[in-house]
Amino acid sequence: MRLRLTDIRYYPIVIKILVSSCLLGAPVRHDARDKMCDHAVLRRWIEEGRVVSVCPEMLGGLGTPRPPAEIVNDGSRRVITRDGADVTHAFESGARAAADQGYADNVRIAILKSGSPSCGSSFIYDGTFSKTAIPGEGITAALLRGQGIVVFSEEELDAAEEYVAALESSGR
Repeated sequence: MRLRLTDIRYYPIVIKILVSSCLLGAPVRHDARDKMCDHAVLRRWIEEGRVVSVCPEMLGGLGTPRPPAEIVNDGSRRVITRDGADVTHAFESGARAAADQGYADNVRIAILKSGSPSCGSSFIYDGTFSKTAIPGEGITAALLRGQGIVVFSEEELDAAEEYVAALESSGR
């Protein structure tokens, strides 16, 4: 049997999107709660099978509930809990695991929880546990960006949707 061009079907590649598990309703935050995001774009991506759920803290071995943690604002990128325990290794390990999952699924874009010491993409808290936000990015957000994954927060879903559409229309 001879194959004809009309027999070949083109199936566009679905762009996969790494998403913080807490935004999807998983109770994985330090207080064992979620930060469910009910944005229409995210709901559609879930329906389309684009979403890859990750929680870097859980992947790094931290359970829930757990003490809140922040990145120390001294240039060291150390992550400490309110009681002073250094949990940097768990955050770095979780970031690597999230990046590995993104690589396995050929992820090009991530939607991460704003303000998180793992996932914050434009601001984090200053390490004093005083709820003082400062410009910066979390451990996972920095690692993903360093690997070429474009990172957005849940507050930037419309811009993320435009980015995905641009990738799809360019065939990249």
